Amino acid sequence: MIEVFELEKKIGSVQALNKLSFRADDGKITGLLGPNGAGKTTCLRTVFGLLKADSGYAKIDNIDVYTDPMAAKQQLGLFPDPCGLYERLTPREYVQFFAELSGLGKQAAAEATQGVLEKLQMTDIADRKCKGFSQGQRMKTALAQAIVHQPTNIILDEPTRGLDVMSTRILRDLLLMLKEQGHCVLFSSHVMQEVAALCDHVVVMADGKVVAEGSPQSLCEQTQKDTLEEAFITLIGSDEGLAA
Repeated sequence: MIEVFELEKKIGSVQALNKLSFRADDGKITGLLGPNGAGKTTCLRTVFGLLKADSGYAKIDNIDVYTDPMAAKQQLGLFPDPCGLYERLTPREYVQFFAELSGLGKQAAAEATQGVLEKLQMTDIADRKCKGFSQGQRMKTALAQAIVHQPTNIILDEPTRGLDVMSTRILRDLLLMLKEQGHCVLFSSHVMQEVAALCDHVVVMADGKVVAEGSPQSLCEQTQKDTLEEAFITLIGSDEGLAA
């Protein structure tokens, strides 16, 4: 479970987060939906401890990110940019390296790596160099790195940005698998179709704060609109930053 309470963060003269509060539960996919500049990425970076909030708190499985950052991060998996893989390494080498960085001993890291490679059906590419991998293979490798230390919570920042249709479908299937296994999945997006297809709970953000939250269906009912896109425009009062 991920919980944020009245997070505030000012970056320069911009109030990036403005008393932001919401909760993402285990066994559910929660989406942060908002136009460009809404504060989605700032929120996720604050939750992961890459930024420090000016006030408020973020908790991971009831562990405060700021008072016990190491314990909190052990319960978090951060999905990186798949394009940033170390191409000279194999998936096995890459994933095991990050498993050891997460605090696992060499033998435990090797066993955890083998387990996650099997879980994501990657054994056929496990010992090939990442150079030349397809986008889908890169994405699986990146996700394996994020979950090798068996975190209960997974964070993704606009994960389908730049992906083709087939890679997007693979990622959606992987996220649904994580949900079924009881993980808390939190991701940001401004793509309506993506959020409507995946999310159990949607947090609509604008100007660093929550303007509405609920299931895609409940947001449509709340605004008396037929689609999530129409509901979103109504809620934020603008079509700025929408993606097709």
